[in-house]
Amino acid sequence: MTRPVRCPCGLPATYDTCCGRLHAGGAAATAEALMRARYSAFVVGDAPYLLRTWHRTTRPAVLELDPGVRWTRLEVLDRTGGGLLESTGTVQFRAVHADGVQSEDSEFVRVDGAWTYLRPRGPA
Repeated sequence: MTRPVRCPCGLPATYDTCCGRLHAGGAAATAEALMRARYSAFVVGDAPYLLRTWHRTTRPAVLELDPGVRWTRLEVLDRTGGGLLESTGTVQFRAVHADGVQSEDSEFVRVDGAWTYLRPRGPA
């Protein structure tokens, strides 16, 4: 797994102080923070983090990341809920890679105090 210096999620922080600390076991404070950390996990190839933060009812048994996909940019387009005191939220985003764009409006739910990715709501 390659560790970038600047965080791939687009926030002005280093990987270690931003998404890297979540990949190492820290908790995301908001649904958007979890979505950004999940994007960064795709960038660095951290499939275990993606599985660990996927809701148990929608989590695949196995997740194989394509090492040929080079993610280049994340754009957060909108969000609803998902705050410090909320239990559900959505984040609409666009993730750019060398061969195209992945757009999604993702649903997140808090389980035992921790944010988890539930599912996409549909194309963004």
